[in-house]
Amino acid sequence: MHATIVVVMHPDDATHDDSANECRDADQFSRPFLVVAFECGRPLAGATRVDLEGVERVLIGRGEQRSFARSSDPGPVTLNGQVPGRSMSGSHARLVRNGSQWAIDDLGSTNGIFVNGARTRRAVISEQDVIEVGHTILLLRSAVARPVPDAHEDVQGPDAMPVTLNADFARRLLALERLAPSMVPVLILGESGVGKEVVARALHAASNRKGLFVGVNCGAIPESLVESQLFGHVRGAFSGAVRDEPGFVRSADRGTLFLDEIADLPRASQAALLRVLQEREVIPIGTTRPVKVDLRFVAATHQSLATLVARGSFRHDLFARLAGYTLTVCPLRERKEDIGMLVPSILRKLDAERAPRVTFTPAAGRALFAHDWPFNVRELEHALAAAMVLAPDLRIDANHLGASVLGEIEMTDAPSDREPPGADDPIRLQLLEQLAMHGGHVPTVARAMGKARMQVHRWLKRYGIDPGAYRRRDLS
Repeated sequence: MHATIVVVMHPDDATHDDSANECRDADQFSRPFLVVAFECGRPLAGATRVDLEGVERVLIGRGEQRSFARSSDPGPVTLNGQVPGRSMSGSHARLVRNGSQWAIDDLGSTNGIFVNGARTRRAVISEQDVIEVGHTILLLRSAVARPVPDAHEDVQGPDAMPVTLNADFARRLLALERLAPSMVPVLILGESGVGKEVVARALHAASNRKGLFVGVNCGAIPESLVESQLFGHVRGAFSGAVRDEPGFVRSADRGTLFLDEIADLPRASQAALLRVLQEREVIPIGTTRPVKVDLRFVAATHQSLATLVARGSFRHDLFARLAGYTLTVCPLRERKEDIGMLVPSILRKLDAERAPRVTFTPAAGRALFAHDWPFNVRELEHALAAAMVLAPDLRIDANHLGASVLGEIEMTDAPSDREPPGADDPIRLQLLEQLAMHGGHVPTVARAMGKARMQVHRWLKRYGIDPGAYRRRDLS
């Protein structure tokens, strides 16, 4: 059995912090895309994206292979989509556009369509809805930034760079690839676990530099050894220096030096690093003779260097030197369309021989897209590593992904024996208060309550609350 999930996002889903705004570029939204995000029965098939500009309806049914074609018949432009899978009916579901909104209809399929785990005949798609169509998986973004003017084809990252289906992130990766052959220093920002080193290694590969990629975790080196390990030393320079050591900087000569967690570099060592950046030479400890170096500097941090500069704990001149070009790597929760791209590469990395036999249950697929992944790609990799061990037949179910992931979803396939919530239910009262406070903006309400947006949407459905009523109230 295969499983299909559709996640729908809208422009007002943008968060209000600076890094998220960089990832979203909300003022450049242009046209919608349909993403086949994940096939539970064929997770190695990956994800793909299809332009919906001008399309009025999408028909989804079973086919020998995944394909999408626009109809040339007179009338509304129709996208005919086919996805493999025995649980997909020949004519399974239809997506219909009404202005900027989309609705989904069941076309009399055998296995039905599900919205957030509940079977339905027809539903208007709202923010972050998870839709299962014949146990196969899709994703719909109602408005995505146009990465290339007048381009209708699918847009992915350049060959040397990480592959992404997020248009904003892809656009910045394309800019990064153009910078790759230059000596411009690059500063990579992003939360822990988003894959900053992956981007740095890709930048090095795209640069075609002949030297090595040398990665240094600035926060893992004892403060007393920072300069020795970065700049090297000669024999006898200090007690224990029994031989000459080149240090990380000279080891990266003709290559790339990646300074991870640069914010943790002691201030006393920042001046010495600044000199290397300025003069392109290093003076090993124990000598006064400078050694010329030819290397590309790439730094990364999850902290705000601008804030650290304002506090005086990070040198302004070093910050200016490192930030020749700044790239923010979006957190996974802001680019869930990439989950279907990440899962195949992670499975192959974990066990290339067994990966082709891995399948997911619909509940597991639902969990992948319901969870907000606070620890980003690293958390996804750990969850999949555990699941491959716990699933004896390599059919991964939701409970194999771990309690933190499972906690984001509800097993709504089975009837609930809970009593209907009352008007004085504390969660309902808190939800109403936050909706009123934040004008019905669900992402902001979710952050204020410390919950995933999917959980807030489930509560809205459970209590029969329309967040749009609060938005209309603000406008009246």
